[in-house]
Amino acid sequence: MDIEAGVVSALTLGFLLGLKHATDADHVVAVSTIVSESRNIWRGLWIGGSWGIGHTIPLIAIGSLILIFKETVLDKYEAVAFFLEFGVALMLVFLGVQVLWRLSTGRLHLHQHIHDGGTHVHIHSSHHQNNEVSSESSHSIFKFGKPHFRLKSFTIGIVHGLAGSAAVMLLLLPKIENFWIGIGYLLMFGFGTVLSMSSITLVLGLPFSISSSFRNLNATVSGLAGIASILIGFMLASDIFFDTTLMPF
Repeated sequence: MDIEAGVVSALTLGFLLGLKHATDADHVVAVSTIVSESRNIWRGLWIGGSWGIGHTIPLIAIGSLILIFKETVLDKYEAVAFFLEFGVALMLVFLGVQVLWRLSTGRLHLHQHIHDGGTHVHIHSSHHQNNEVSSESSHSIFKFGKPHFRLKSFTIGIVHGLAGSAAVMLLLLPKIENFWIGIGYLLMFGFGTVLSMSSITLVLGLPFSISSSFRNLNATVSGLAGIASILIGFMLASDIFFDTTLMPF
C-alpha cells in the first residue's frame, strides 16, 4: 500500500511540476516568437506540443542516467549547467532579433513594371491593406487543419530541456530509489509540460492570428514578442553572470 501511494505521489507531483514548469518566463517568451509567425490559432497548439516533446527527450535521457548513477552523473551535469543556461539566454536574444529583423525586412517588396517597352524593378514599401477581415481570412484563422510538427519549436524545447532540467533532478531524482517510479515521474513531468505549453501557445496564438489581417497591429504584437525575448535573454544572462535576480521566475 505504501508503494502504491509512493507511485501515485511521484506521478502526480511530476505532472503538476510539468504544468508549472512550462509557464516559466523564458519558455513562454521563446515560443511566442514562433507563434508570432503563425496566422492560424490552432498552429499554436502544434508549436507548443513540439516544444514539449523536445523538452521531454533530454529530460528523460539525463534523468535516466541520474536515476542509475545518482550523484556521479548529477555532479557532472551541475558542472555544465551554467553553460547550458547561458545558451538559453543567447537563444532568446537570437529569437528576438530574428523577429525584429523579419519585421524590418518584410516591409519592402520588389515589383516589376513595364515602362516604354522596358522592364524595371522597383522597391516599394508594404502596400496598405484593408483593415476589414474578409470571411475567407477569418476562416483560415480558425481552421483546425492537421497536426503539424514544428522542428524549430522542437529544437528550442531540447535546448530548454537540457538547461532547465536541473531544478527537477536536484530536488527529487536522487531520492527516488525505484528506477521505474523515477521514469514514471519523468514521463508525467513531460506530459505536464506538453499539455501546459500546448494550452499556453493556443492562447498566445489568438492575438497573432486575429491581427494577421491588420498589418500594423500584427507588426506591433510581433515586435513586442521580439523585444520581450531580447529583454528576457539579457535578464537571464545577467542573473547567470552577475548573480542578479532580474528574472521573477
